Amino acid sequence: SSALGLKLQYSLLSDVPSSPTPTPQPLPASPEPTAAARQLDELLADLGQMQSKLAAVGQGAGAPAGPEHSLDHMLGGLTRDLQELGITAAPAAVCAACRKPIAGKVSHGAGAWGSQQPPGSSLIPIPQMLTALGETWHPEHFTCARCGQELGGQPYFERGGRAYCEEDYHQAFSPRCAYCAGPIREKVLTAMDQTWHPEHFFCAHCGKVFGDDGFHERGGKPYCFQDFVVLFAPKCQGCERPLTDNYLSALQGVWHPECFVCADCLSSFTNGSFFELEGRPYCELHFHQRQGSVCRGCGHPITGRCITAAGHKYHPEHFICAYCLSQLHKGTFREHGDKMYCQVCHDKLFL
Repeated sequence: SSALGLKLQYSLLSDVPSSPTPTPQPLPASPEPTAAARQLDELLADLGQMQSKLAAVGQGAGAPAGPEHSLDHMLGGLTRDLQELGITAAPAAVCAACRKPIAGKVSHGAGAWGSQQPPGSSLIPIPQMLTALGETWHPEHFTCARCGQELGGQPYFERGGRAYCEEDYHQAFSPRCAYCAGPIREKVLTAMDQTWHPEHFFCAHCGKVFGDDGFHERGGKPYCFQDFVVLFAPKCQGCERPLTDNYLSALQGVWHPECFVCADCLSSFTNGSFFELEGRPYCELHFHQRQGSVCRGCGHPITGRCITAAGHKYHPEHFICAYCLSQLHKGTFREHGDKMYCQVCHDKLFL
């Protein structure tokens, strides 16, 4: 308000000596105030009352909108009265918020009362001036742009030429933690294209903060190496443990190299070939054994022509008489004690 913007600079010309001013001396305790002093005291008291009213109006204290103009009118009359006493009223600064003058501390001219105030008078509590953001403010007008609380005497933050209290600044402008969604006020950790409180960037499964091994990402969540392997690494078809290094792809699955062996004899496939039966790998011998395609005569797999007799299979050259070792022909052999004989040997031996 205009009343708050008056810096009073005055001197009573009748009291100023024509020679250099001597060092002021205290006056007696009970002198009678001059008429000019009484007038000035009354004007200063009126000014203090108007300043209080204007401050209440400026702060929205429930006063009607009209009184500001009447108070300004009263101030104009007071200013003219002060000028008649030889007092010059000039603005000290302008508030950046309300664009009204700001009053500094009233300073008394040394030629009037020296270092003492007039007897019976009191100093008027005129608001101090606050400087911030390169401008001057009424202390009650330098407030947070978001919540409106006064910022005088406490830390504040500047953004776009506006002042904010610490809490509102962080709520409005600080990066947000991807875990707790709260503002990050100090150290910020950036990972996975997001920002985090350092203490909130931890394994999504075990909750441990990441060490030197770093982290692995899956589905937008970070995991430590151990949990990532257990949860997401492919499993070996042989031992069902996670695969973390070299592996083989076979039979629509993956295997540790040492786990890809014959399901019966556990021998590795040195020549790189194997046989599949019911989703499991087998060497040639055990595959044919399970298939029942091993020659009864030599014990080796039958891969070509095959003779079936008495529930067994034979290479044609191994289907022979157990006594004379001549090759048998289907329909011309006799069986005795799980052995095959030609007709002549059978009759000779058993008839």
